[in-house]
Amino acid sequence: MITLTRLSYGVLAATIILAGLLHLGVPLLVVLFSYFALQQLYFLTKRKWLALILFGIVVAGIGTAAVFFTRAAILALPDVADTSLPSASAWAQKRQIELPFNDFESLRQAVIDALGQEAHYLRNLANFAKSTTAILFFSIIGIIAAGSLFFKTGLDPHRGTHRVKNNLYSICCDEVSTRFRDFYRSFATVMGAQITISLINTVLTAIFLLAVRLPHAPLLTAVTFLCGLVPIVGNLVSNTVIVFVALTLSLRLAVSALLFLVLIHKLEYFLNSKIIGDRIRNPIWLTLVALIIGERLMGIPGLILAPVVLNYLRVEMLTVEVPPPAAEAPNADIQAPKKLETSKLGA
Repeated sequence: MITLTRLSYGVLAATIILAGLLHLGVPLLVVLFSYFALQQLYFLTKRKWLALILFGIVVAGIGTAAVFFTRAAILALPDVADTSLPSASAWAQKRQIELPFNDFESLRQAVIDALGQEAHYLRNLANFAKSTTAILFFSIIGIIAAGSLFFKTGLDPHRGTHRVKNNLYSICCDEVSTRFRDFYRSFATVMGAQITISLINTVLTAIFLLAVRLPHAPLLTAVTFLCGLVPIVGNLVSNTVIVFVALTLSLRLAVSALLFLVLIHKLEYFLNSKIIGDRIRNPIWLTLVALIIGERLMGIPGLILAPVVLNYLRVEMLTVEVPPPAAEAPNADIQAPKKLETSKLGA
């Protein structure tokens, strides 16, 4: 392996490590997902500018829907709490369980008391808002970066204008671009498996929604599929929405929905290990270990990136040819008696 190739592997490894250390896993995933979506839209439209316009519409639609649902949830939360908490209190009293709340205001105060003093609570809320703003800002940068890469791939787009054609900078850019291109291909491979997992999860969820006759079942099914394209995180978002809608009807229905979705969530770990493991041709136990290590190192982004890194390592190692082991040298102790026996016969 030549020096420039080793350097390109080091750049890729440093990028992933720094993304974990600097808590930039979300922007990295935004770049990968955005570029993946742009490639799929380009495959359908055959026009880069049209794919970019459609991608902008999709991003704007997702952002608008997220703001709408968040606002609706915040406005409806007090009414939902006032409707559901009395039944929860009655259920607890039957089982001689004392709850520290019986309406929305007492629930809010109990949460504040559990988190500490009100000033500490407000400080945590401010830190959360600051972190959310930073994530949104870096996500926008990631979307712009993905669009730029989609239109002009490569780290040296003006290579033809350089005075020295085979200069060190251009060759280094080519090697680094190759490493990141291979890494993206591993990401696309894993995403193909994730689409299969999302379809399975959506079918099971749709059966439950129709069985319990939950309102807005078609919309919730569509949300489940779209959120399911994002491993782990997407299911958490769709599950929260479904439980919230069920809570508007009754506490018992919300608990039933929560239990059912938790079972699906646990099943997804094994689906990830089986389907993604088969797609990247790794055993289930190895994929599970990668998921656990990724979560411990980078949190939720690590869960998403772990199968990608695992597949990339396998593909890259398959391209490296290892020379066969050297032939075993003759054993002098075994050969010596043969030589001695030959000499005796000659004598």
